[in-house]
Amino acid sequence: MLNSAPFTSLQQKPEYTMFGRTYSIGYEPDLQDVLIDRPRRTVLNPAWKWAVWYPLRRSGRFAQLPADEQRTILAEHGTIGMAFGVGDYAHDIRLACHGLDKDDNDFVIGLIGKDLFPLSAIVQTMRKTQQTSLYLERLGPFFVGRAVWQSAS
Repeated sequence: MLNSAPFTSLQQKPEYTMFGRTYSIGYEPDLQDVLIDRPRRTVLNPAWKWAVWYPLRRSGRFAQLPADEQRTILAEHGTIGMAFGVGDYAHDIRLACHGLDKDDNDFVIGLIGKDLFPLSAIVQTMRKTQQTSLYLERLGPFFVGRAVWQSAS
């Protein structure tokens, strides 16, 4: 697909190449929606033209925390994300990339929305969480863009 129109005139930038896969946490009732339909709806929504994509790698210290402490830390992060989503300011696509990308990142995150400012604001807000401030080894580079073309489906 990337070797055909409208992409043929674009030059690939390997430093911004991000590769990941959708994933399930294990309690979702509709895997088809979580793994395939929701990410497509999010990225193809014609009202949401702005996107910020970035990879991240957690530190090994996070993996060594007890599971209940990990859940508490992730809940803080998730509460912020859900608040932005409920307000229709930002919607996310989370891709796991363990062992899939050249920089050995853990995830690729896509923040999608109507306007650029809320996407930047959610990144700024998330930096104050324990997850980001204490347990991320690497964040970025950031790719910021506005859709000029979207597939109909």
